[in-house]
Amino acid sequence: EPVMQFREREGTTMILAESQAKAAGLAGTFRCRMITLDIHSSLQAVGFLAAITAKLAAADMGVNPVSAFYHDHLFVPAERAEEALAILGQLAAESGA
Repeated sequence: EPVMQFREREGTTMILAESQAKAAGLAGTFRCRMITLDIHSSLQAVGFLAAITAKLAAADMGVNPVSAFYHDHLFVPAERAEEALAILGQLAAESGA
């Protein structure tokens, strides 16, 4: 049961629990944690995720953002998840959210 599956010409990308990957004999390439943004943002919102990912990039943190209908989800390096949450909390405080 992947959280996300995306098919491209070169292959299929799946986001799934590490235990599920291991059980299926799949090797992971990006061990991450999912952070779900509580705000319901429009799929047509301009610059919303860019502002958020720019803050993480400024901390030299890679992120794989995924937009769904109700929420945006950020997949950040597992070992930096707490740091990502702190950065997002600071951003929310600065924006008055």
